[in-house]
Amino acid sequence: MTEVNSPIREEAERTSQQVPSSHERRIWVDARKHRWLSRLRSYFIFDPLIWFYTVVYGIVSIPISLFSGKEQILHQFARSWSRLIMKTILSPVRVRGLEKIDTSKPHVYAVNHASAMDIPVLYVYLPFQFRIVFKKELLKYPVIGWHLKRSGQVCIDQQAPSRSIASIRSAMKSLKSGMPLVIFPEGGRTADGRIQPFLPGAFFLAIKAQVDIVPVALLGTYELQIPSARNAGGATDLDRRL
Repeated sequence: MTEVNSPIREEAERTSQQVPSSHERRIWVDARKHRWLSRLRSYFIFDPLIWFYTVVYGIVSIPISLFSGKEQILHQFARSWSRLIMKTILSPVRVRGLEKIDTSKPHVYAVNHASAMDIPVLYVYLPFQFRIVFKKELLKYPVIGWHLKRSGQVCIDQQAPSRSIASIRSAMKSLKSGMPLVIFPEGGRTADGRIQPFLPGAFFLAIKAQVDIVPVALLGTYELQIPSARNAGGATDLDRRL
C-alpha cells in the first residue's frame, strides 16, 4: 500500500522534529548559566587584573624611558606584562611553524587582528624584539599611549597618510638595520571574527626594505574576548601559526 503524506501530517512531523529534547534543553540552560558565569569572571576578575597590570607597568616604565637603550628595556617590560596576562587568563597556546623561520633576519610579520589579546600573545611567543605598527588613535589612551610613544613603535595616521611619512621612513630604517616589524594589515580589529581585506601597507614596507613577509594566523583570540558557553567551562585553546 502506498502511503500518502497529507500537508497536516507533514507539518506535524516537521514540528515534532523542531521541538528540542529534554537533554537539548538542559544543555541550552547550562550554556546560558555558564555564559553568565564567564561574563562575571571577566568583568570582576580578569578585566580589573589586566587593567591593574597595565597601569602599574605603564607608570613604572615612564622614568625608565628617560634612559638610553629604553626601547630594549621597554620591550622587556611589555613582555613581562604580557606574561602576567597570559598566566592570569590560563589559556594554553600552541605555536606552529616558528622553526621554519630564520629569526636572525628581519621580517615583516603580517598578523590578523582579532582582539586586544593579540598583543600579549605576540609579546610572549615571538622570541625576539620587534616593533609594532599602530594607528594614531591609540595615543589618546593614558598609559598605553605613553608606552607606545616612548618604546619606538611606529605610529600611522590612517586618516591622513601623508603625515605618517616620517614614521614609515623610520620603520623602513629599522627593518634595514635588523629590527623585525609587526603589522596588522587589516587596519584594525575585526568586528565579527572574520578576516577583513588587507591594506597595502605591509607589502609596501616589505618591498621597500627588501625583506620577506611572514603571515601569522592567531586562532582563538576572538573567541577569548567574548564570554560565552564556548569558553566558559575553561580557558580557550589559542593557536598561533606562522
